Amino acid sequence: MNSSVLDMHPGLIWGFAITVIIMLLLDLGVFNKKSHIVSNKEALGWSIVWISLAMIFSGVVYWVFDHDAIPSAHHTAIDKFSEFQAAYWIEKALSVDNLFVFILVFKYFKVPRELHHKALFWGIIGALIFRAIFIFAGVGLINVTNVEAPFLGTDADGMVRKINIVLTIFGFFLIFAGIKSWGGHKDDEEETDMSKNIAVRIVHKLYKVAPSFDRDKFFTVQNGVKMATPLFVTVSVLELTDLVFAVDSIPAIFAISNDPFILYTSNIFAILGLRSLYFLLANFIHKFSKLPYGLAIILVFIGVKMLIMPWVHIPSPVSLAIVGGVLLIAVVASLITADKNDNAEVESNY
Repeated sequence: MNSSVLDMHPGLIWGFAITVIIMLLLDLGVFNKKSHIVSNKEALGWSIVWISLAMIFSGVVYWVFDHDAIPSAHHTAIDKFSEFQAAYWIEKALSVDNLFVFILVFKYFKVPRELHHKALFWGIIGALIFRAIFIFAGVGLINVTNVEAPFLGTDADGMVRKINIVLTIFGFFLIFAGIKSWGGHKDDEEETDMSKNIAVRIVHKLYKVAPSFDRDKFFTVQNGVKMATPLFVTVSVLELTDLVFAVDSIPAIFAISNDPFILYTSNIFAILGLRSLYFLLANFIHKFSKLPYGLAIILVFIGVKMLIMPWVHIPSPVSLAIVGGVLLIAVVASLITADKNDNAEVESNY
């Protein structure tokens, strides 16, 4: 792998941080001063904005590395660009899987639609912090767990092959997760009891919980007693959901790069666009019935890639092409199937 962006181009760090802060302030402080129901038009607009920012940033990464005064600058630029793109689209794809959970959480707590945006906004703020911890700690752990494995033989240079303990464990885990998720999802309408959720139990131990929402407040005072509102409980569950979700998605991107900056920035751009994607897809996410199968294939592919690293290195551009191809096929198959089902349902009504 190549040198980290953190070491070579610290200016990119400031550019990323300033961009994210400005966009978050604009999102919450300018365009969403008052809680409201997010329309499909608004959700589409923000989705385009976040995806465009991610693509522009990956272009900036390419341009910066391509202008380095080193012989391998162009090759390094392509690698970094491909790593960012692959990690971004993997996280984006796996994030869609999380939308099913968001729908169930909002439905269970009966969160008014106009409060969905605020709940997701603060849930994602927590993700910014926890993802940084997971990614930087994970890269550090991976860097110190390479061990020589004489039983694997030697490479082309005659050096004893090495195996990474953490990546090997992640590889088996992702293959298992992919096989397990092959069956798709249970019916979204299925009732889910979240009263035993860890986050819910913690909030109930720390605060008394009000029986109803108080506009968009997290806390309210009733009869002189400070109480957490159901909105605060909802955000707490969303935070825990992201932590659980990260167990699948974070190991997956470690197969793409060992550069924490590339992994973190691509991950955050994908997560920040998740809110608008939720509002855009929430009403017809059932149309993407084949997507879970595509995600399962991607997880298995990444797991296999991790396991064969000592023998075969799959370049990031190839990984990007495979991930993109699988997603495209899954989406097209979903839309075709959805159209057939919709036509069949219409015909059955006559």
